[in-house]
This record gives sequence, structure tokens and C-alpha cells, in this order.
Amino acid sequence: MLKSIHPLLNGQLLALLDDMGHGNEIVIADANFGAANVARRLVDLPGASATDLVDAILSVLPLDDFVAEPMAVMVAPPETRPIYDAFQASADRAEGRAIGIAEIEPGDFVARSREAYAVIASGERRLYGNVILRKGVIRP
Repeated sequence: MLKSIHPLLNGQLLALLDDMGHGNEIVIADANFGAANVARRLVDLPGASATDLVDAILSVLPLDDFVAEPMAVMVAPPETRPIYDAFQASADRAEGRAIGIAEIEPGDFVARSREAYAVIASGERRLYGNVILRKGVIRP
């Protein structure tokens, strides 16, 4: 365990986040998502919720401010909105500003996930608990 590092950020995940470049994307996938089917690099964290992972990752990963929507979720039924609201709140808090989140069709989300730098398979059981984060830069 490291001081000031969220405990969900294990060595494998920290290395992936560090190795990512500006514009690379990481997917946090829920328990129903076929993460192993699409991942170039897979991190399996079945005991973690998607919202906890967003909080942990955004404690160290800057979101891209060169694009209007550095996060993406699937278009989903209204009853799934609470998890999207939690993603929004985490991003806004981490970045200190309102963050744009794109809502894309599920098929487009899966296709984009195939191109992502890495996929994290979470234990999230809430439906549509999937999110893509696009890495930004640390300015001097």
C-alpha cells in the first residue's frame, strides 16, 4: 500500500495508467460487459464497483481537456441514470469543472472499447455501469 494512492490502484493498473498517452482511453466495464472479448490489456477487479474505480482512477488520471466530452457512456434507459450521475459527479469533483460525457449507442461503445488502451473488468452489477475515460495532459 502506498501513501496517498487509492487502494484500488494496484501495481498493474497504476502501470497501465502511467503508460497511457494523451488521448488514450481506458474502459471501466460492468460485470455484464464482455471485457475479455474486447480488451487489448485487461485488468480484472471483480470486487470493485465502477463508481469506486472512477473515483480511484480520476485521483491520478487527468481527463482530456482538448475535447468537449472526455468521457463516454452507453445510451441507456432512464432508470439507469443514477450511475451516470455518479460518474458525472466524480469527474466534476476530480477536475474541478463540469465535464462533458458523451452518450453513445451500445454497439459503438463496444467498438470503441476494442480500440481502448485497456479495459478494467469491475464487479459493478448496476446495468449500464460502463464508462470510457480519455487521458489528458499534465501541464507544466
